[in-house]
Amino acid sequence: MHSIDTTSAPRIAVDAMGGDFGPSVVVPAAVDAAREGIAIALVGDEERVNAELAKCDADGLDIQVVHASQVVEMDDKPADALRRKKDSSIQVACRMVKQGEAHGVVSAGNSGATVACGMFTIGRIRGVQRPALAGILPTEKNPVVLIDVGANVDSKPQHLFQFGLMADVLARYVLGVKDPSVGILSIGEEEGKGNATVRDAFDLLKASQLRFIGNVEGRDIFTGEVDIVVCDGFVGNVALKLSEGLATSLGRILKEELKSSWISKLGTLLSIRAFKRFKKVTDYAEYGGAPLLGLKDIVIVTHGKSNELAVTNCIRMAATSYRNNATAHLAEGLAAHKGLTNKDTKSAA
Repeated sequence: MHSIDTTSAPRIAVDAMGGDFGPSVVVPAAVDAAREGIAIALVGDEERVNAELAKCDADGLDIQVVHASQVVEMDDKPADALRRKKDSSIQVACRMVKQGEAHGVVSAGNSGATVACGMFTIGRIRGVQRPALAGILPTEKNPVVLIDVGANVDSKPQHLFQFGLMADVLARYVLGVKDPSVGILSIGEEEGKGNATVRDAFDLLKASQLRFIGNVEGRDIFTGEVDIVVCDGFVGNVALKLSEGLATSLGRILKEELKSSWISKLGTLLSIRAFKRFKKVTDYAEYGGAPLLGLKDIVIVTHGKSNELAVTNCIRMAATSYRNNATAHLAEGLAAHKGLTNKDTKSAA
């Protein structure tokens, strides 16, 4: 982990070629972030990036363009991308962070390749067994952190325990939650429910300094009664995609219902402000992306279909993580729970 002067302006390396829309969305999003005092390194095809920059009012902003000759496509396998595309925009961005030329990476590109580059180029914090992706989801109250949402599909109890520790740091130092509550996703609220891995992880979380509230069920994720929900990456990714699909389908159903009669259309007009507020609360773009927690520096992965707002919010999140020295706080949290992290459990045998 680099010793960084957090009083200086954060410089974020942005994968300009990532996502379904590439520079046409990423570049103007980065310009918006630069207007807020965040230094930007746009990494990608220099000609294409500069062409998009020319369309923006970027005069006087701290934006550099770093050329990368290759692009990791969305269907590339992570291992192949690491071996064969060493000059890809995501690899160059991660190397900039590794070399101390930037403080964090943001990418809307191939998530598997981004995770792999983060792990093998930037590296893990000492003591972290498995880095994890933390999804930030809307609820009836404040956002909830769901961890892991896909970096690990076969986790041990110690991994789940560390996910809770890492998410606690994210909630405190990035999302501003004063005393976050932590639950573990299971098939029942009672202690002793769930498979062996969940039960053993329950014991580790219960013995920690975290504000652990016990088991939570899938229906509890969106109530806002818990700040952090810990789960295996396979389960978390299914839960994330299910919630995204459900929200999209409900939106379409509601839209069709509101157009079904003149009374419904009138009601829509009268409730337009409420619908706008609802859309803002449930829009994934408001929460940016998923931080990859457990690395020596900041890496944030966002959806391939991300719009400008989502990418800008990812850059803001990366800058906030840097300013609040989140990685150092994570290392401190891991050190404070070293005994529990290394504790043997039945499931880990």
